[in-house]
Amino acid sequence: MATTQKTAAPAKKSTGFQGIKAAFWIIVVCFILAVCFFQFFLGNSDHIAENGEVIDGNIWGTIYKGGVVVPVILTLLFTVIALSIERWLALNTAFGKGKLPKFVANIKAALNANDFVKAQQLCDAQRGTVANVVGASLKAYKDMEATSGIKKEQKIARIQQAHEEATQLEMPTLTMNMPIIATIVTLGTLTALFGTVVGMIRSFAALAAGGGADSQALSLGISEALVNTASGILTSWVAVVAYNYYTNKIDKLTFALDEVGYSIAQTYEANHAEEA
Repeated sequence: MATTQKTAAPAKKSTGFQGIKAAFWIIVVCFILAVCFFQFFLGNSDHIAENGEVIDGNIWGTIYKGGVVVPVILTLLFTVIALSIERWLALNTAFGKGKLPKFVANIKAALNANDFVKAQQLCDAQRGTVANVVGASLKAYKDMEATSGIKKEQKIARIQQAHEEATQLEMPTLTMNMPIIATIVTLGTLTALFGTVVGMIRSFAALAAGGGADSQALSLGISEALVNTASGILTSWVAVVAYNYYTNKIDKLTFALDEVGYSIAQTYEANHAEEA
């Protein structure tokens, strides 16, 4: 009598650092650090005189004169840096212990030689996202070899389904917090623009008042506008670099998953060419 088996369940998610889900608290901590940095470092007596003036054109004091928008931009900058470190740790875990291209090449060589024991050993040694997904696909492969009563095309479809389910289980770890970094790319520029407009409003208000006594207020407004512009652009620059860098790493890992998944399905089809 024909017997059937269910497709293997997806592999468990990678062990090790999986990323920080509560990113809100990262933002809160970065805001506190930004306010402390603004108040106690930028605004201390080494940079700002008792009368509120910048000491001898001190760069930190000049940044302090950028006004209340500076802590907001610093919060965004610190958040990007913190999330970049968080993504680096999480993706290192996802990639596993060895070099990913070498692992993929070794897996394909083992599959071409029909050495599934070696392929599983490679997964156990590599660990990480790709190894977990490959391990789930190999288990599905073995289950389909022990299954009778269904067509070869259905078996291949089930192997591919197991691969896709395991991939979907791992993907949230890879893309976690990336939308926040992408959002900061825009927020950095918009906050800089807001700070620039505020500074220019002060400048034109001082200019409208007239008189030499208002020249200090005029220069302060221009300084505030330029500081906010520069710091906001820096924040967006860091966010763009971080986002593109980690997106590229995720794409490489996804391509590796697709390549190995296709190889496993093709291997099953080649090894069972005689089946209907």
